[in-house]
Amino acid sequence: MSFLGFVSPEKLREAGVLSMNRRNYEVIARHNRRRLYPLVDDKVKTKQLANDIGLTTPHLIASVSAQYEVKNFLNLVKNDKSFVIKPAHGSGGKGVLVIQSYTQNHFRLPSGRVLRYREVYQHISNILSGLYSLGGRYDTALFEEMVHFSDVFKNYSYQGIPDVRLIIYEGYPVLAMMRLATKESAGRANLHQGAVGVGIDIKTGRAISAVQHNKPVRFHPDTKADLMQLSVPFWKEHLLIAAQGYEMTGLGYLGADIVLDKNKGPMVLELNARPGLAIQIANQCGLRSVLKRVERDFPRGLSFKERVEYVLSTC
Repeated sequence: MSFLGFVSPEKLREAGVLSMNRRNYEVIARHNRRRLYPLVDDKVKTKQLANDIGLTTPHLIASVSAQYEVKNFLNLVKNDKSFVIKPAHGSGGKGVLVIQSYTQNHFRLPSGRVLRYREVYQHISNILSGLYSLGGRYDTALFEEMVHFSDVFKNYSYQGIPDVRLIIYEGYPVLAMMRLATKESAGRANLHQGAVGVGIDIKTGRAISAVQHNKPVRFHPDTKADLMQLSVPFWKEHLLIAAQGYEMTGLGYLGADIVLDKNKGPMVLELNARPGLAIQIANQCGLRSVLKRVERDFPRGLSFKERVEYVLSTC
């Protein structure tokens, strides 16, 4: 029986699956101090931490935190042909708007859809009001450079930037997947909206399985690319970047989202103190058993480079 075939709670536990409750109480509560959450919940702080240790992130063009500033947003991006608008405290890709090209009154999205000025203005205003933020708090709208994803992924994602999600536990990269946008997900790499999740072998960066809506798939639903041929370039660099999230934040359990820019290489997109659990389905591998192995067998006191080398040599 495959991992996806397990249906009863007993069989899921036998498979080492980490449930939401166990994640919250056995993992997050034990390893993530709440005072550290702002380091990853605020994308500006995360970006500053990453840049302080030499990690590349998408360039922050500008930010808007007051409603009266929204009317001047075009002046903020006048030197950029494309840009991304996102909430500083958003999660799950909510509120992210990618502008591929624009004029004074028309803004073209990667899907080809065109928004008018008032629609983009309203979107920014909604971000400030907290529509997309954690807890509905008043927020800041960030304007970032648009990532130009590597051509090696052009057949694997539909009108959206693919990213790699890595789970880091006690400083070790332990599970990975690639999230691929689809027509259904409207170009967003969000599995809950219909994106494809591809389990990635932690040692090689190669695809091992893939799912959409928690069901196994072999080919991308739109591009028809064979997902089992997917291989992530600069894989060790991805692991090294993600492993440093432990030193950056002090969080013992976190998710690191990394994108591969064709000019700048791997870049930190964001970190997450409460990464979701769909990565288990994408990998057909229970996360609870993986974490227990780290606690039981993996050495302590290693540098991030040594931890990555350990993973590559033993996992």
